[in-house]
Amino acid sequence: MIISLVGYMGCGKSHISKILSEKINFKLIDLDKEISRRNKLTIPEIFEKKGEIYFRKLERETLEEILATEENLILSLGGGTPVYYNNMEIINNNSKSIFLRASIGTLTERLSKQKEKRPLIANISDENLPEFIAKHLFERNEFYNKALISVNTDSREPQDIVDEIVEKLYL
Repeated sequence: MIISLVGYMGCGKSHISKILSEKINFKLIDLDKEISRRNKLTIPEIFEKKGEIYFRKLERETLEEILATEENLILSLGGGTPVYYNNMEIINNNSKSIFLRASIGTLTERLSKQKEKRPLIANISDENLPEFIAKHLFERNEFYNKALISVNTDSREPQDIVDEIVEKLYL
């Protein structure tokens, strides 16, 4: 089984995937980290040097390869991964997808502290960040909502979120 975590940047995919991986003893791959490792560039460097279209192509190729070759895996996906090509369909056909939902307020609070690591919001002022997140989330929710399972992460302990995921997956 492959379990894919989807959701907006800052929803907790990386953190939750680590705890979930340890709890059920599955390998963990963070798609962005895997792309960085293979290309010897950080995600911001790929965006800066080669552009988002190039990145999305790499992302698609890496996603397909991982889903075709791995098992007993937790796959933590980038916030934009489900939105491009027919990635969400491929994710659902080859894994159990879980949407980690978070409110605009929660996302704003988390992301305002991480802007330098996030190419899409690096140049957005703190004042404009909630509006940007709201608009972006509205556009992406159509894709995130196609996940097989949805879990709310607002004001919850990571262990409680992981326990809910395991329960919903019947593991």
